[in-house]
Amino acid sequence: MTIVHLRRARTSLVLDARGPGLPRVVHWGADLGPLPAGDLPALVGATVPPVVPSSFDAPTVLSLLPEASAGWSGRPGLAGHRDGRDWSTAFRLDTVDVDDPRGGGEEAVRVSEEERDHGGAGAARVTVRAADPGAGLSLTVELTLSAAGLLTVRHRLRNDGDRPYEVRELTPVLPVPAVATELLDLTGRWCRERAPQRHPWPMGAWVREGRHGRTGHDATLLLVAGTPGFGFGHGETWAVHTAWSGDHVTVAERRPTGEATLGGGELLAPGEMLLGPGEEYATPLLYAVHSTDGLDGLSDVLHTHLRARPEHPRAPRPVTLNVWEAVYFDHDLDRLKGLADRAAEVGVERFVLDDGWFRGRRHDRAGLGDWWVDDDVWPDGLQPLIDHVRKHGMQFGLWVEPEMVNPDSDLFRAHPDWVLQAPGRLPPEWRHQQVLDLAHPDAYARLLDRLDAVLREHDGIAYLKWDHNRDLTEAGHAGRPGVHAQTVAVYRLLDELRARHPGLEIESCSSGGARVDLEILRRTDRVWASDCNDALERLSIQRWTGLLLPPELIGTHIGPERSHTTHRVHDLGFRAVTALFGHHGIEWDISGITATERIELAAWVALHKRLRPLLHGGRVVRVDHPDPAVQAHGVVAHDRSHAVYAVSRLATSAAQVPGAVRLPGLDPSRRYLVRPPAGVPEPALLELAPPGWLASDGGVTLSGSVLGSVGLQLPALHPEQALLLEVTAAG
Repeated sequence: MTIVHLRRARTSLVLDARGPGLPRVVHWGADLGPLPAGDLPALVGATVPPVVPSSFDAPTVLSLLPEASAGWSGRPGLAGHRDGRDWSTAFRLDTVDVDDPRGGGEEAVRVSEEERDHGGAGAARVTVRAADPGAGLSLTVELTLSAAGLLTVRHRLRNDGDRPYEVRELTPVLPVPAVATELLDLTGRWCRERAPQRHPWPMGAWVREGRHGRTGHDATLLLVAGTPGFGFGHGETWAVHTAWSGDHVTVAERRPTGEATLGGGELLAPGEMLLGPGEEYATPLLYAVHSTDGLDGLSDVLHTHLRARPEHPRAPRPVTLNVWEAVYFDHDLDRLKGLADRAAEVGVERFVLDDGWFRGRRHDRAGLGDWWVDDDVWPDGLQPLIDHVRKHGMQFGLWVEPEMVNPDSDLFRAHPDWVLQAPGRLPPEWRHQQVLDLAHPDAYARLLDRLDAVLREHDGIAYLKWDHNRDLTEAGHAGRPGVHAQTVAVYRLLDELRARHPGLEIESCSSGGARVDLEILRRTDRVWASDCNDALERLSIQRWTGLLLPPELIGTHIGPERSHTTHRVHDLGFRAVTALFGHHGIEWDISGITATERIELAAWVALHKRLRPLLHGGRVVRVDHPDPAVQAHGVVAHDRSHAVYAVSRLATSAAQVPGAVRLPGLDPSRRYLVRPPAGVPEPALLELAPPGWLASDGGVTLSGSVLGSVGLQLPALHPEQALLLEVTAAG
């Protein structure tokens, strides 16, 4: 066969595909440069593990699918059986197809570096086909290295036998070198999503399983392995993301035999994936990313890749007002018209009517499943409100929770069998609701028909806030586990609605941030990162959600002065700076705010609109500051001519004056003017006099080298205050 070397945007992938077994990943990581023809075989030979005492008589090779038949004693790449037989495989290589339009030369790397900033085509692909006739199975492995340097891996397993084959696990894995000795991932709960946790990488397996039937508030997003002490701006890192919105597993494993791997796939229940003769199972995509520039380098690759997708939203992300925390279930046309008037005054571009518009929905215990406009509350329908909103030049959006059903609904009373359930009993209720079984053809057809009708019958619904407020528990379909079928059906439903209504945008909201993954984002235009709008909590939630997603895909709203979920009180400036760095919006009853608050809110909205091209197109940077009470982050234009940074004080510090804050990402050879943006209030300061450069209306002009290496001494902010800095190239 062959040895394959793919290069894109500072990343190399080397595969030893010479057979007879499955290919081995020789290298996945830093770009190796253009290698002479003779160096590839030498590289392969130099990385074969030795034979050691008390081991196999031949080297143990870790292939694209770890197999016991090759001496692998860790977690299996494939677990399955056919009536208790064919439980072990020994795949033999059939073909290796390489589609690398630019080859592996220096020109390929130079061009992909440009594409790294601007997106575009240019991916390289390898398709590996193998078979085990004795087990009656064939395997296809698809690897793609995008122009941004992002690697994706997918396995496809086909049953070539004449009897069913049960797949229990099929998990793509990739090797990680021994220099990666620390792990970082994320966990969380409702209103406290994306909490980082890191620790040394010990021997054994670090396994993160999601059994929620949705991605989960505690989802890892990225599982990162790195060199000791890696941070946002330094260290070599490797990371994987399992792109699947159902049950899933992400795993890091280090073996006493020396191998270390990262991987992830679908978590299948017993009997859930039974392949009939000729049937195939495809794993979710495993996204894999490498960086020599710490966590920010990982995000840079991911953000660049996502922005290059054909489905990535291109139009400016409209400033959104969602009415939930303003009116809850108290829907009144005149009140909502007044709220729309105030929204238009402060610069809102999209007005979203939340829960409570459909039949029987006066509280959260009834109505889900009955997707008709409630005539008692809306005797003239929704169109008068839609027309009023559009008269102001705003888009109109609508909340839905299509996958759920209340037992107190006409749908459930007529079709109690249309619910995911184990035989003979319903799962425990969660928020007075059950889950509609979308793998049931009639249930799927009813739901598609009703959603399609709501969109067709109203002129001007441009956006759906698509909620999903419970885990899938005992999620059975036709007597068997049903999470896989439900997840695929949800994808199909979203795809069909988008096909029928081109231009419709959809938000993935799942009681906040419980369905955030790259597969749901192939069908949606943003995520709601959390139901918590407390600005202090949101700083961390948004910081770590941004590890995976660029700002324009993360809903970040200004909440009320007193948080709905924590009851913590913050002034408008702190809330506004926190919400600035994302898909901006408002989750607040602004109909009753003072004239002074309206003016200030309008100024913050105007500032976001001015900075929006930078915020939604630039490179995200986060500061490794030694003081845990200080958090700083920013966005830098790709040509490094413009940047904006936020410095937030989370709490009081042990030191009276915190250390200088460095501003990363700028061009060391250029000079920059740094000052707070005009037109918005400055934060409350602890000291009587701020640093001299900040007191000057002219700000300060320094080189990018100084700003990145020395930084600026910033004022001692009061706790829960934030300072915004705009940086422009001088001359």
